[in-house]
Amino acid sequence: MDVGTISLILMISLMLLLAIGMPLGFASAVLAVLVLVMKFEPNLLTAPWEFGQGLLTGRFGTGPLGILAQKVFGLLTDYVLISIPLFIFMASLLERSGIAKDMYSSLNIWLSRTRGGIAIVTSIMAVIMAAMSGIIGGEVVLLGLIALPQMLRLGYDQNLAIGTICASGSLGTMIPPSIVLIIFGLITETSIKALFTAAFVPGFMLASFIIIYIIVRTQLNPSLAPLPADDPNDPKGAEKAKLFGAFLAILAAGFSTALFLRAAFFTVTGQNAVIENVDPITMGQPHHVIWTGVALVAALALIFLVFGKDRGAKGWSMGKGLVAPIVVIGVVMGSIYGGISGITEAAAMGVIAVFLISLFRGEASVELVWDSLMRTLKSTGTIIWVTIGAATLAGAYTIAGGPTYVANLITSADLPTMGILLTMMLILLFMGAFMDWVGIVLLIIPVFLPIVQRLPIEEIGILGELQPKYLAVWFGVLFCMNMQVSFLSPPFGPAAFYLKSVAPPHISLTDIFKGFLPFICIQLCALSVLLIYPPIIELLLD
Repeated sequence: MDVGTISLILMISLMLLLAIGMPLGFASAVLAVLVLVMKFEPNLLTAPWEFGQGLLTGRFGTGPLGILAQKVFGLLTDYVLISIPLFIFMASLLERSGIAKDMYSSLNIWLSRTRGGIAIVTSIMAVIMAAMSGIIGGEVVLLGLIALPQMLRLGYDQNLAIGTICASGSLGTMIPPSIVLIIFGLITETSIKALFTAAFVPGFMLASFIIIYIIVRTQLNPSLAPLPADDPNDPKGAEKAKLFGAFLAILAAGFSTALFLRAAFFTVTGQNAVIENVDPITMGQPHHVIWTGVALVAALALIFLVFGKDRGAKGWSMGKGLVAPIVVIGVVMGSIYGGISGITEAAAMGVIAVFLISLFRGEASVELVWDSLMRTLKSTGTIIWVTIGAATLAGAYTIAGGPTYVANLITSADLPTMGILLTMMLILLFMGAFMDWVGIVLLIIPVFLPIVQRLPIEEIGILGELQPKYLAVWFGVLFCMNMQVSFLSPPFGPAAFYLKSVAPPHISLTDIFKGFLPFICIQLCALSVLLIYPPIIELLLD
């Protein structure tokens, strides 16, 4: 059977199976078998009694089936894959402990007298949580439990509250350590560290767009976000700014102390000796002892001589809920970018950091760990089964010649480079409205990325020119931005169902999707920036 007919049957069958509710992992596996049969042994459909006489069934473990088994085995035994359950476990511990609640309380103190302050706090909290674990579902649920009742109680517009929680809660797709980026890197053999670095600016750009929208919208229409009742005990104006400055000085002192001790240790032990062709230890050289020492003295001077001891103590009590998240982010991202460990080891270090913080706070218990492990097992099981099924289908379709067929079909349409990219974006946005991101990255990306790599690099984007070595990285970030939109896209936007599970009964799914509309437009604007100015991903890479 020719590849065109197989592709048509595959597309229709996939939509039908998903429409009747078959899980994506099982639907993909069934269709993978169907693709192989149609291509290599169609007699099984017309004359099944001839089983055992064809290319597929004649000798098991050889031919297309053997290639497919090796592909799936190689994917599932990749060392980086272990980081996914570790990040999920870390997110589960964060959600079950009180770390996130204390962080929300501290942020709320600093922004309590700002118009739309609670919505802004929710977005900032989502960014911090995304930088800690990169898990989307848990963020939306946690924000729905903590922030939604608070915003509704204070009279915030329901659509603004819903849209802020779901759009901000799905930022884990873009902000490292994103599981979407990890899977993309595994499938395309792209550097995950490069993907993380490239996604920083676009991820925080999208978060900034959301916060700017909240500020502008609430300033234009103050009734959308009433200010809470004035509390005479709350510091205001210049005094609150000084307290915040004192808190930042304390953080700077702690950070400087850690770096000073690190540099001093490597200097005293002689481990930072310069060796030819070996990268020097990051922030561990003798001159770093002087720099970090000066920074520590300056921070202490600010605390005791400028802000004062009493103001420092009060500022610390107001902002101490932010310390634990900052420590976790420093452990995870600092170990990756400091060259201390790889992605998987950093995820494990993050789990240990969260557990130790919970233990120090008196929140660690057997029940906490057990519940977190069970949630991790369920989430990881879902991802792994979808990965197996989708990887099998992608492999079967590749062996059948599908990617070459699709590539020739798109390139023969005689579209300009931006036309081809926009067509891909529309396909990804459409698929994202009906399909889980794991299936999309495994099924669609192996087809699209080779096409993108054949396009003239100078015609990609409108402003600036992308370096060829970063093409796969740019497309990975672009794909993640698409998946960011898919989390809010009806009819199957998962963020809506996550929020519905914890929202008050009077909020329907229709209400939730209605609240998404402005934020989907914001996400599409961020996607447009990536398409128009691709070098934005290179700002931190070079």
